[in-house]
Amino acid sequence: MTLKRIQLGLIHMAVAMTLVPINSTLNRVMIRELALSATLVAVLASLPYFFSPLQMAIGAFSDRHPLFGLRRTPYILFGILLCVAGVIISPWSAFRLAQGGAAGVLAGLLPFLAWGMGYNIASVSYLALASELSSQDGRGKTIAVMWFMMIVSIILTAIGLSRMVDPYTPAALISAFRTIGLVALFLGGIALVGLEPHAASSGLPAQNPSLQQMSGAILGNPQARRFFVYLLLLLAAIFGQDVLLEPFAAEAFNWTVTQTTRLTSLWGGFVLLAILLAGALEQRLSRRFVAQTGNLGALIGFLLILAGGGLRSPLVFYLGVIFLGAGTGLSTVANLALMFDLTLPSQTGLFIGAWGFSNALSRLTGAVLGGAVRDLVTSISGNALTGYLVVFAIEAAMLLAAVFLLGRIDVNAFRKAAARSILERAALTD
Repeated sequence: MTLKRIQLGLIHMAVAMTLVPINSTLNRVMIRELALSATLVAVLASLPYFFSPLQMAIGAFSDRHPLFGLRRTPYILFGILLCVAGVIISPWSAFRLAQGGAAGVLAGLLPFLAWGMGYNIASVSYLALASELSSQDGRGKTIAVMWFMMIVSIILTAIGLSRMVDPYTPAALISAFRTIGLVALFLGGIALVGLEPHAASSGLPAQNPSLQQMSGAILGNPQARRFFVYLLLLLAAIFGQDVLLEPFAAEAFNWTVTQTTRLTSLWGGFVLLAILLAGALEQRLSRRFVAQTGNLGALIGFLLILAGGGLRSPLVFYLGVIFLGAGTGLSTVANLALMFDLTLPSQTGLFIGAWGFSNALSRLTGAVLGGAVRDLVTSISGNALTGYLVVFAIEAAMLLAAVFLLGRIDVNAFRKAAARSILERAALTD
């Protein structure tokens, strides 16, 4: 199982590597260097998450219909190919978008649409595969290995990008993004070799569930419904800052592209340490306790980032990024283990798709709200820094709400309600 965990981690690394340039460095360049509206950039960065309902459909479809005898691998490979294509064309698209006109807008849409389709297809598929390959007791280890490797890839990608674009030129940006994309494709391709066993008959009906049936599996279970909202609030807060953290640092401290790109390395380093800690604690403490500790750490991080920006103190700001990274690491491992616990073996793809939908919807909500609120407050106050501060304050409030909601989630109650639902559906079909 150790080898399979490493292979799953390599897939996660490949997808994460494509996320860094398109969702961090490119956002900074579009807002700061190309002087594009933060609202426009946030909308473009959020386009991938409009495809998030695909995750439930793809997960449910692949539960029932293996391709070439493999239930997840073909979808993972196709998703990675789309992610890589989106990254490689994104610099050209950004420069064309800055020129304006209908052709520019169309060009700006292309990479985010390609990456978004790829992200949604690949992520639900490899998370479902991770759940299927891991025993219940081993899921925490699988998650820790996957996210450890992912964060390593984010750190190395951020460091590599910061060096490849120093000094910044359009040609350097194009070359750097192409290199990252090709390396991601290579890692993802070799990871898939021999990973998934050939699928046996699932024992499930061949027809695909309708949208009403898929949503009913989630909405009809109070605990699943609560967990969906919890993930939405938590991830909108934690990951909604992705689009704005680097531009915020540039505005508050007048840092260069290289300096703000290195923030990802700092954040990622402490996520990495926290993931190692969470993996060690997973067998000793409850998942809810570890998740709550991480949530509170991230909340402290937001408050320190707010204080650092308001006081123009790089030291306080850096401390906030450290707390945010550490809290994110603890929260990630524990919440993903909870996510796998809130999944039925007979409907792995469907439930993983639902949690992926919540994840994507939260990123969409966080990014669009963040960009729009930043621009609105900046316009009213005449101060860009004030706009960023208001956004981070809202995200801190969302995180606080998630902390309270987690206390009301019960895995055992979820399983009992799911079992009743399955029995009721079986009685109706007899």
